Amino acid sequence: MPTSSVGEISTAARPTSRPASGVTLIEMMVVVALISLMVGISFPAITSGIDSMRLKAATNSVVSFLDAGLSRAERRQQVIEITISKLDNSIEMQSSEAGFFRKLQMPEGVSIVQVLPQLPENPDAPRMFFLYPGGTVPPLGVQLINRRNVQRVVRVDPITGVPHVEAVE
Repeated sequence: MPTSSVGEISTAARPTSRPASGVTLIEMMVVVALISLMVGISFPAITSGIDSMRLKAATNSVVSFLDAGLSRAERRQQVIEITISKLDNSIEMQSSEAGFFRKLQMPEGVSIVQVLPQLPENPDAPRMFFLYPGGTVPPLGVQLINRRNVQRVVRVDPITGVPHVEAVE
């Protein structure tokens, strides 16, 4: 067997050089720029959708809240007081039953614009409505608005006593 010199062994044992792998700074900047562009384009649509969902959830909550007050007045044969406050951005319900009190706070981004029918002397004052068992339902309404100035009105029909939602143009 021929003997090999030390120099030949060291060159044969050396690994072959591979090309460098990884991401260059320019490639990373291109990816970040594309992601920023996509976020910038989609952000207004996403926030508009969130505002619309909040307004819809708030109007559904007001409908449910008023409907609960109407049914409680009939079921328990109690007078229910509904207080709507623009300044607190909330609706409260209470009765003569000890300990019964409910409050509905409007979500962030949704505000009570006005309480219907509007009073000319002080439109910002809290309004109280009474729901009598077996009595006529007062013609009350709550106008809500979101950050995008989309408005909805929740009204209680005085004939049927059913709350419903109307879109304001």
